[in-house]
Amino acid sequence: MKVILLRSLTFAFLCASAPVFAHHGFAAEFDRSSPITLSGVVTKVEFMNPHIYFYLDVRDKDGKVVNWAFEGGPPNVLYRHGWRKDTIKTGDGLTVKGFRARDGSYLAACTSVTLPDGREISAGSGAGQTTGGDAYGGGADKN
Repeated sequence: MKVILLRSLTFAFLCASAPVFAHHGFAAEFDRSSPITLSGVVTKVEFMNPHIYFYLDVRDKDGKVVNWAFEGGPPNVLYRHGWRKDTIKTGDGLTVKGFRARDGSYLAACTSVTLPDGREISAGSGAGQTTGGDAYGGGADKN
């Protein structure tokens, strides 16, 4: 009896947590009509699933430093584009291309990064990828 109750409770908790693992499409969060190119210094890197994030201190037009968050593709996609966990490090100066978040926050889907040595690599996220797909496993969402 205890085994059945334990299994039932485990199943209930797993079902309740399913929405946490839901994924979003590119167009739900980012605006394809708002491309950006920003340069700054890396302050933090989170190289983990489901998408990597890295943060840049960027000077705005008034000279104020703003910390931008950039979402890249999943680590396994980035690995195929030549990334490793140490490709970008805190303190690196980067130029990043991407698409701004629809809500106007300091968040963007990163499409490519120009590294300190001048190499430009794909970030496997969003629209306009040379691979013809996006970070979400298929063609870029057109909605």
